[in-house]
Amino acid sequence: MTTLIAFCYVGLGGMAGAMARYGMTLALQSHSLVLPLGTLGANLAGCFLIGAITQLAASVEVFPPEARLLLATGFCGGFTTLSSMVFELDRLLRDGELYLGSLYLLATLGGGYLGLLLGMLSIRLLLR
Repeated sequence: MTTLIAFCYVGLGGMAGAMARYGMTLALQSHSLVLPLGTLGANLAGCFLIGAITQLAASVEVFPPEARLLLATGFCGGFTTLSSMVFELDRLLRDGELYLGSLYLLATLGGGYLGLLLGMLSIRLLLR
């Protein structure tokens, strides 16, 4: 696979991931009372997806490298949004919301790691 083709896979996946994130943000943000649920939801779902994708790639020989570039690097990279999370965390902290900021940070990091593990576990269970 050429470098140009690899970039195209990542770009297409990234575009789809960014669009999915924007849709999730629109859907979830209207239900948010205090936390930025759109960004949190995208980050948690993205961690689950990248866990599932990487476990699938490691477990199934027919999973081509192009699929991993498209889905893990591209889609999950475009879907998750660390820069938005940090910006929203800063806004909470600047507004004096230390408790909510801490809760948001813990939910994002702890929930993201849990999502990664659950994604990997789900693939292991499906492939038994």
